Amino acid sequence: MAGGDGAGLQRPQTTGGRVWLAAILAAAGAALGMDSAWAASLVVPDYSFESPATTYADPDIDSWQKTPQPAWWVDTGGTNSYTWAELTGEFLNTPAGAPAHIDNCDGNQALFLLADPQVGVFQDYDSTYGTNSVPTHAFDAAFEAGKSYLLVVGVIGGGGGMTNGASLELGLYYRDDASNQVVVAATNLVYSSALFPNTTNFIDFTAQLPTVEAGDAWAGRHIGILLLSTASLGGYGGGGYWDLDNVRLTSASAPVLSGCTVTNGQFAFTLQSDPGAACEVLAAANLSLPASRWTSLGTVTNLTGRMIFVDNTANAGRRFYLARLVE
Repeated sequence: MAGGDGAGLQRPQTTGGRVWLAAILAAAGAALGMDSAWAASLVVPDYSFESPATTYADPDIDSWQKTPQPAWWVDTGGTNSYTWAELTGEFLNTPAGAPAHIDNCDGNQALFLLADPQVGVFQDYDSTYGTNSVPTHAFDAAFEAGKSYLLVVGVIGGGGGMTNGASLELGLYYRDDASNQVVVAATNLVYSSALFPNTTNFIDFTAQLPTVEAGDAWAGRHIGILLLSTASLGGYGGGGYWDLDNVRLTSASAPVLSGCTVTNGQFAFTLQSDPGAACEVLAAANLSLPASRWTSLGTVTNLTGRMIFVDNTANAGRRFYLARLVE
């Protein structure tokens, strides 16, 4: 039975000569958590901000849309100020060996995003509105029940004299029936020189969505990706910029345990997962035990996506089982 971030079974017990089975609740999987083993990459158009090509920096960005201009922002233009559309765009990495060269830039370009409130870019299939951009409907991935999702983005903070307190959100969202963005998984980064010791190396940050359940409001809805400055008007409100690159979105199916048997006193069951996934099988005599007290029965690589796992422990009595993804 699939559940939460893993799947579990209770060891069969014999009562009056009959074997019975009980499934672990979804909460058991969630309590143990899940590590980052991701099986399928989803295509994110212009994931490394290579289009259109620029010779220095350009506010135009293909595939992505810019967040709507808020009422408090006044476009003045001029030498020392920017229009809303100019607050984010693509830039060309400097040549190797140059002082500002980013050594792990994916491709030749990346995204700049000024650290002003509500400045950001997003991408989804259902959008009908943005600033200085038009939705292409090319990004058509949807949240599937039974799968978890991981967003990974390369980020550099500290550009342009950024000070401590600037913040940035990396998020996954869906659109409700009124077309509102509803964030379902997000990571909020707060700039510090300790977190970003230099401006020449992207650091990967992640936002993870646990296994989507069939009853979740976002199940079956198109996936949206949001990269947003979360500076507040009352606090940090400008100065400096973020660099972002290599936006990756991957998914993994939660492992499923089923088809248990007892042969010569040994308990076995079928483990199903994405082909090639590494799965750790754990057992406990009490479902309410904390994760630290569950016993690992070993980690296996499920090469075909379907395999038999045998618990060789003798006379273990009643046991609960879980499988979870590992690196």
